[in-house]
Amino acid sequence: MNIITTDQLKTILENEDPIVIDARGGTDALERYNQAHLKNAQFVDLETDLSEKTGDPSNGGRHPLPEPNDFGRFLGILGISPSSTVVVYDDKKGANAAARFWWMLKAAGHEKVFVVSGGLDAISEAGIDLTQKAASLHALEEYPIKGWQMPLVDAEDVALAAADPESMVIDVREHYRYLGESEPIDLVAGHIPGAVNIPYTSNLDEKGEFMSPADLAAKYKEALADKDPRKVIVHCGSGVTACHTLLALAEAGMHGASLYVGSWSEWSRTERPIATGEE
Repeated sequence: MNIITTDQLKTILENEDPIVIDARGGTDALERYNQAHLKNAQFVDLETDLSEKTGDPSNGGRHPLPEPNDFGRFLGILGISPSSTVVVYDDKKGANAAARFWWMLKAAGHEKVFVVSGGLDAISEAGIDLTQKAASLHALEEYPIKGWQMPLVDAEDVALAAADPESMVIDVREHYRYLGESEPIDLVAGHIPGAVNIPYTSNLDEKGEFMSPADLAAKYKEALADKDPRKVIVHCGSGVTACHTLLALAEAGMHGASLYVGSWSEWSRTERPIATGEE
């Protein structure tokens, strides 16, 4: 289990002593956290804590991963040890920084980390008390990380996979961005030739919460058409919402798909080919 409902969240909060993480992105992330968050939830910033920006998106994209040792030191500051139960949510229904934090913690080798389905909206609607009081940090020693333990690929791997009929490259961005009709963030519109579009929003039900594991399994069994999940690469704009689909695949019992962190923000800034429309 990687995704929990608000009822399961209540049980964990009542019976365990979890580390609760409020992960957000954007220039006003801390301001939004200060307005309302779960009691004892520690703030994590996508832009500075879950990324190590080089200033050159053509090398690693807009949200490149930090070095594993740097992330290990940060986890120690948060008070997370290998035995910790960690609960993470965001204010984007788990589609943004929460999924990225989940992937990074899993890639660090951590076992017990859960994303709250529906994020802060669902937590509030469930009547769970929110606060404006900042959490107190109880720092530990650096979390031991021996490199990223979840599969990562670079642009060359993506190019090879996109041309391989036994592999699949999934672009999880909105369909209009995939088609190249417009591009609100990066410099060039379009998609990686050979990539298929399965928007991350299709992992959600009508309430904006994750579909059930059974429904996710049925959805991706059909989408992958018997391809080995280990031959699947997932990307988005900058390696963040791609983690939402990697989370959905894991919840569906399909493990081993790779993350292309650089994603469209890196690919589109190189001399690599670009496709538009349904091609």
